[in-house]
Amino acid sequence: MSLTIGNLTLDNPYILAPMAGVTDLPFRLLCKEQGAGLLCMEMISAKALQYKNKNTKTLLGIHPEEYPVSLQLFGSDPDIISRMAHEIEELPFQVLDINMGCPVPKVVKNGEGSALMKRPGLVHEIIYQTVRAIKKPVTVKIRKGFDENHANAVEIARIAEEAGAAAVAVHGRTREQYYSGKADWDIIRRVKEAVSIPVIGNGDVTDGESALRMRRETGCDGVMIGRGAQGNPWIFSELREYERTGVMKERPAPAQIRDMMLRHARLQMEFKGDYLGIREMRKHVAWYTKGLKGAARMRDEINRVESYRELEELLYEKLPEPL
Repeated sequence: MSLTIGNLTLDNPYILAPMAGVTDLPFRLLCKEQGAGLLCMEMISAKALQYKNKNTKTLLGIHPEEYPVSLQLFGSDPDIISRMAHEIEELPFQVLDINMGCPVPKVVKNGEGSALMKRPGLVHEIIYQTVRAIKKPVTVKIRKGFDENHANAVEIARIAEEAGAAAVAVHGRTREQYYSGKADWDIIRRVKEAVSIPVIGNGDVTDGESALRMRRETGCDGVMIGRGAQGNPWIFSELREYERTGVMKERPAPAQIRDMMLRHARLQMEFKGDYLGIREMRKHVAWYTKGLKGAARMRDEINRVESYRELEELLYEKLPEPL
């Protein structure tokens, strides 16, 4: 099953969610190899782009092997967001997404991310101006609402469609919930019934069975995977396999997990240098090894690793080939 967003048709409807500190270039490449239909980059501040922030420049790296890619901007000023979108349009991303769902306090405090859901008029203005500033499709990522008393995803989705958005992704939690509790899939269904642009469901999809259930229960056109992909790029091949056969693929063996971690580490070092590459692997290793025997102790030891060779030796010792 494919999914069309504006002038772009995806091979399949399974999308890697944008996650700060997670969906960098190395991780996106691994998810692409496993068959992700669309890869979302880490969110980028429109203001930081305006001020030519050096750290932001590294977030803009895109590799031809990962197309199609969605670049996500966050901010609250329609003029700055639309102008920055226009300025970076020549970069090789295929979709521009606007973040209206981030729950992090420092983002919300600035009136950005999920705080925008409290200002429907501003939402319209941001999308309207950005759609007219670039030729590429513009999408929006929202939540159920800011809190349970203001669960206005349907209203915001209608506004997004009216302003020219090509698709809307809905996380079935409020800002106040962050990532706790259960995602409300019914709000995704209600958004789907309210608009004619594609609706992408997000929240609590961890395997093929839950992805198919979300699609059946909500009618959503695409499924976005966030935390279910952390330390688990294989989820995309599992989703596709389950859609095709109805059979859940077995989880990778410990030796396969080890090999993926080492490959991930090599990519990190290639794109970020040895020092940063190895240090950034620590959090990924914690996700990759979750649920494995002796994982807590292994994580402690990995936090002291300083080089690729040390990492390799440790992983081969802890996760040997089966006899």
